[in-house]
Amino acid sequence: MGLRNMANNLQAKVVQLCRNLQDPHHVARFQEICGVRGTFSGISSERRGEHEGLHNGACINHCQGESENCDIYGDEGKSNDGLRQRKNNVTGTRVKEDGCRNGLPNGAALTLGAGETVGSTLSACLSGDSNVAEARDTSLRNPNNGCGGERIPDADVDRLNEGSNCRSTTVKPLRKNSLTGDVGQEFLIKNKFLYYLFTFGTELGNELFYITFFPFFMWNVDAYVCRRLIVVWVWVMYLGQCTKDVIRWSRPASPPVVKVEMFYNSEYSMPSTHAMSGTAIPFELFLLTYGRWEYPFVLGLVLAFSWCVLVCMSRIYMGMHSILDVIAGFLYSILILVVFQPALEVIDNFNLTCRYAPLIIISLHLGMGLFSFTLDTWSTSRGDTAQILGSGAGIALASHLNYQLGLMPDPPLSQLPLSMPPLSAALVALSLLRFCLGVVALLVTRAAMKALTIPLVCRLTGIPCDDVRKARQHMEVELPYRYIVYGAVGFNTVYLVPQLFRCLGLS
Repeated sequence: MGLRNMANNLQAKVVQLCRNLQDPHHVARFQEICGVRGTFSGISSERRGEHEGLHNGACINHCQGESENCDIYGDEGKSNDGLRQRKNNVTGTRVKEDGCRNGLPNGAALTLGAGETVGSTLSACLSGDSNVAEARDTSLRNPNNGCGGERIPDADVDRLNEGSNCRSTTVKPLRKNSLTGDVGQEFLIKNKFLYYLFTFGTELGNELFYITFFPFFMWNVDAYVCRRLIVVWVWVMYLGQCTKDVIRWSRPASPPVVKVEMFYNSEYSMPSTHAMSGTAIPFELFLLTYGRWEYPFVLGLVLAFSWCVLVCMSRIYMGMHSILDVIAGFLYSILILVVFQPALEVIDNFNLTCRYAPLIIISLHLGMGLFSFTLDTWSTSRGDTAQILGSGAGIALASHLNYQLGLMPDPPLSQLPLSMPPLSAALVALSLLRFCLGVVALLVTRAAMKALTIPLVCRLTGIPCDDVRKARQHMEVELPYRYIVYGAVGFNTVYLVPQLFRCLGLS
């Protein structure tokens, strides 16, 4: 009985800790410390509960005379065109691509607190209360669909700004929502250094970083390390995304959280795949390069840890994840590294030497894509998963072909450890030339394959391709499109582009 009570008490404490770490107010507090302020204020308790109950922190107000049963993303009773839609587990509402009709991103509508009037707000601001001025400048001027918000004339808002000591910068969220097209609401930045630092940190887990970092490392640094790093990255991102679709936790509610980024706001939150990739890439890079390249152990460890911390903290700063999401992503990624690190040698040798490797590579990655598409309704994250799997399959196939043709650029073991070449203008120019030519080749590949694949798949499946965005919401189109296009891009990254370099004398 004593052990059972101890176990129950421990379980209760762990559950309480997890709930505390998931509290969006901790995210909002961290944002405020870093100089991020939203344009919302005075949310009542009933409305705050309504906000927190909605899917992924989407903020909805029902105007007077509006039906509560009306689909917030479309007309009441309107057909869903046969498309599967992501469902909110709490409210039963469904997310569609048309955008949130009554959505109030970042709490744009002004809601006056109890006993608060427009006149009192004006008085407070004109008396020099900069906090009020900077928090309400945008929302006073443009309530943005505010149901119950009171609009102040532009002249009065100008007087507020003139009377405040605010030195904040008004900024729009980074990129519009990938699913709904919502551009979000303006917010205020007091610390520009942290804003740009964490913007850079979050980009270390976005597509732009992947399509520049991996090719550059492959063509200019170490193809052997990059090949194995991509294997780990594919598994980390795939498992993280599938886990999201199984757990289905929403992102931190806004308010109180300020949505500095909107692109992934309609996706699930637990665990943070940014935190997973931001942990797996630097630490696996450190594990693969230490001993193979000459550099101080402490330097490599510090760089990997700094990279990881920057990406993880950036997701809290952006308002995209709770503290629990980030911690879970970090620990999950470490667990995957522990499991895959001993097997990495076996996986890489199998991809290179097994005669049946091409068939197994294609089947495995395609099967993983089909499985992930069955976990939840369509969203852009499904396409990202297929894109990652296609890239991984293409790179593995090209590596197998290079090995069979004797084109592997891996140096012999006798040359290890490798030393860093002296940095010179010629080396930098050659690296940039390779990178630019390679990227052009990949862009041409992507454009050509995209132009061929989407109409072909739509014709084979009988899905109209007049509206490409709508057609790609069907699994029958999105999965083969992403898989084939980015499989070809991955293949050319490892096989075609290096051959181009050899022909041009840039090897």
